[in-house]
Amino acid sequence: MKKPEEGWRRKLYTIIFEADTPAGKLFDVVLIASIILSVLAVMLDSVQSIRQDYGSHLYIVEWFFTILFTIEYVLRIACVDNKRGYIFSFFGIVDFLAIIPTYIGLFLPASRYLLVIRSLRILRIFRVLKLVQYINEANFLKEALKASRRKIFVFLFAVMTLVVIAGSLLYVVEGAENGFTSIPRSIYWAIVTLTTVGFGDIAPQTSLGQALASLIMILGYGIIAVPTGIVSYEMSNTLKSQLISPMCPSCGKENHDVDALYCNQCGSKLLKE
Repeated sequence: MKKPEEGWRRKLYTIIFEADTPAGKLFDVVLIASIILSVLAVMLDSVQSIRQDYGSHLYIVEWFFTILFTIEYVLRIACVDNKRGYIFSFFGIVDFLAIIPTYIGLFLPASRYLLVIRSLRILRIFRVLKLVQYINEANFLKEALKASRRKIFVFLFAVMTLVVIAGSLLYVVEGAENGFTSIPRSIYWAIVTLTTVGFGDIAPQTSLGQALASLIMILGYGIIAVPTGIVSYEMSNTLKSQLISPMCPSCGKENHDVDALYCNQCGSKLLKE
């Protein structure tokens, strides 16, 4: 994001958006601590015994952090040149969602607990702790998931077809008297069974239904491994594509980065095909 040319907006931008200065690092550390404390307050407020004894205190704490984050959000908008770019960026949206539930809570009290989305703001710790190098690994995983998205879609479509058929069969075999009151409820049972979760709230009672359930359970063990294999295969391909590069003509070193221009062992220029 472009830094303002001069004046108070430039100084404010340096503190809020950069962590290279002592003031900027202090700001981010205080911000992350505030985020953790505010999320903790929301979580404690959901515990009935704690809410009965300290509900008013937690409510004050919640509003304190909300006002603090609101001021911070306004200052972020004020000190950037491309205000629209920040507002609709990932962190801009997260920053907005971190404060809006409290205001909505004035009309819909239960929405206050959506404030736990503030935990996403802790992702800024990558910038504070100089962990930006991990972005490459994140991009590696993103590329693997992107490459496998069509296979995953086909797999999920096949699984959904299977659970619809299985749920419909159990609805016919078991019927409402055994808890399978509708096809959607039977499909729910099929999904729970196929994924080997097994809540146990619905269970087949007839011999044929139990036989079908056993078959679905066995299929579940095989199906669970499929997406893992797909993503692992694409991760392997992504890794190979990153490692493929010419052999060094001087020392014979292989496995350079794909965009490398010089050998990382002897310094000789690599020959590109």
